[in-house]
Amino acid sequence: MDKETYAVNESPTSNGHNIYVDPATGLESKSGRMNEAADIYGNIETAEEYGYVTRGLKSRHIQFIALGGTIGTGLFLGIGSAFTRAGPLSVLLGYSFTGVAVFAMMQCLGEMATWLPLPGSIPQFCARYVDDALGFAVGWNNWYNSAITLCAEISAAAIVIQYWKGAEHISVAVWISIIIVLIICLNIFAIQIYGEAEFIFASIKILTIVGLLIMAFIVDLGGGPNHDRLGFRYWKNPGAMKEYDSTGATGRFLGLFSVLVNAAFSYAGVELVAVAAGEAENPRKNIPKAVRRVFWRILFFYVLGSLAIGVLVASNDPHLLKAQKDGLAGAARSPWVIGIQNAGIPVLPSIINAVILTSASSSANAFLYTGSRYLFALAQNKQAPRFLLRCSKAGVPYYCVAITASISALTYLSVKSGGPAVVFNWFQNLTTIASLFTWCSICIAYIKFYKALHAQGVDRNTLVFKSHFQPYTAWAALVYFSIIIIFNGFHVFVGEHHQNWNVTDFLAAYIGAPIFFLLYAFWKIWKRGPLIKAADADITTGKAALDAEDGQWPEQIPKNIIQKIWFWIA
Repeated sequence: MDKETYAVNESPTSNGHNIYVDPATGLESKSGRMNEAADIYGNIETAEEYGYVTRGLKSRHIQFIALGGTIGTGLFLGIGSAFTRAGPLSVLLGYSFTGVAVFAMMQCLGEMATWLPLPGSIPQFCARYVDDALGFAVGWNNWYNSAITLCAEISAAAIVIQYWKGAEHISVAVWISIIIVLIICLNIFAIQIYGEAEFIFASIKILTIVGLLIMAFIVDLGGGPNHDRLGFRYWKNPGAMKEYDSTGATGRFLGLFSVLVNAAFSYAGVELVAVAAGEAENPRKNIPKAVRRVFWRILFFYVLGSLAIGVLVASNDPHLLKAQKDGLAGAARSPWVIGIQNAGIPVLPSIINAVILTSASSSANAFLYTGSRYLFALAQNKQAPRFLLRCSKAGVPYYCVAITASISALTYLSVKSGGPAVVFNWFQNLTTIASLFTWCSICIAYIKFYKALHAQGVDRNTLVFKSHFQPYTAWAALVYFSIIIIFNGFHVFVGEHHQNWNVTDFLAAYIGAPIFFLLYAFWKIWKRGPLIKAADADITTGKAALDAEDGQWPEQIPKNIIQKIWFWIA
């Protein structure tokens, strides 16, 4: 099909939704995203009526979105509670074990997202390869998770601001309002704006964690202002592994297992790069590039980060324990900051707090994006109203963004203590294991995708991105995440005479499970759709248009050593 092109100062005669900039020529054309949309929707008329998302995320956006998705507030704040509860070695092992499982899951997701890079892809993979009801359950569960976590991150960012003197006298509602307006502006106009914002946010987080790792190494060797060589003294006293909920080896094992749960929550959002696959330039090159590096990101940021914290500060440090008990704002309860203060470095705490603020704002920005794309994917699956498919001329599904953003108003419930704050906490409790169900669903979808390739005569050796040791990798990750889901609330069941039993904690740990299965059962009973057989799985719809675009993306050829390094990074 010949392309219809327009000069930059001309306008097409249609409704304006079908403008697409050809990456090879730089001209606006009717092909490209309209071909993708027509392939998905079945006809060009529907594609032109609703419009479609645009591939506006460059390689550097995708690489830094993947990096930013790996580094969240968990690495700066959440890791502290695991550290004081279980000790440095348990934290190191726990984040390493969970990191390996997350990497295995991302290999599965990367192969599927490279084969068919769709917007908000995860519900679509589940609906196409496994069961329509699983796509419904995963999609709505993910949308709800993103929307409520968006509120939690906005609330966290607003509270972090109160760390600075003077800010505590201003109502938190003011900061909440400013942050909500900011992230809506970053998401509603164009995907390129969101990409640039995440590029900047991720750059700040990366520079910070690299600086912290270097600082920890220097301080550990005695290069701090007090010239105290720390070595591994805190691994000897108070010890490498702390007892939790029991004594002896059992207590140390339970401490380690509690870190596995904590680490799973910290890694939440790592799948963001696949959600963005449907809006990435040259996805068959950029998605595999991002996924292959997940292992090194986990190793560098979380494994080395947990090791650095373990040598900087003791797990029974009184300042850290008091900050956690008092629920102090922002950097005041970060183990990094406690370690820095113990080393006699005065300026860094405020800098770390600024980074935590950036991290929380970045997470809120990302969750608004992912929530809107999950809603868009549900509409494509015909599991949400069709009007949600409508996109702006810039390719933004504005109804999806607006509906997801409207949930952020729940954040104001966290402003006042008492009833509203309790309600807000209950909303948060409903999301505790949502990410784990998403990861399990990804593994299940991949196992079915693997079988579908074989049943439909597709040789995996011909794939652009082929993950290793399959399907055993998918099964291992599925078993690992299932174990964490089943036992994540173990704390309420142990203790002499059931002394740890607490109804609120039990519901917080497990309420997500019945919600997920109720969503699945609702769609299953209503539609009565069968489980999809491998030979019938839809692994091709939308692929032809993507295959046709593969040769159009311009090749990046470095002109000097600096460009060569940059192209390798981004």
